[in-house]
Amino acid sequence: MSLYKRSGSPYWWVKLGHNGRRIQQSSGTADRAKAQEYHDKLKASLWDQERLGIRPVHTWKEAAVRWLRESTHKASRDLDVMHLQWLDKFLGGLSLTEINRDVVDRITQARLADGVSNASVNRLLQCVRVILRRSVNEWEWMDRAPKIRFLHEPTRRVRWLTRDEAEKLIEALPNI
Repeated sequence: MSLYKRSGSPYWWVKLGHNGRRIQQSSGTADRAKAQEYHDKLKASLWDQERLGIRPVHTWKEAAVRWLRESTHKASRDLDVMHLQWLDKFLGGLSLTEINRDVVDRITQARLADGVSNASVNRLLQCVRVILRRSVNEWEWMDRAPKIRFLHEPTRRVRWLTRDEAEKLIEALPNI
């Protein structure tokens, strides 16, 4: 039997061998029958992955952590971490396959309700999109990702005053 208890832990632990690697983890329960059920499901899941080619289910948190590990070079990494912390309340408990257009729309509406600009919402959505696309294209964790549409950002031209205009403006101001 590959169930055992560690000293000082109330939980049963599972130990499995699979494809030459050892899997050892807590079952998260003190009930032996539930721990045995967890062991059996884990073993069946590993067999399905190996023999039937069924992909394991990955969570949003797994994807976010992996993406953060792979994007240490980014100059805007701190901003991305802030976005991911905000997104955690919406996506933290979801698997990647549960993230669809409705979830993305709820995120967009919640962010707009905070009173931020369309550009700020788009930067948040870019963070979601890049993680989902990488989970499809590079990590092969999903077959497809939902299409994420960005909000319209006005294309206003930023114009600076020339030196002559600035001097005229200063002259026109009242002396205080």
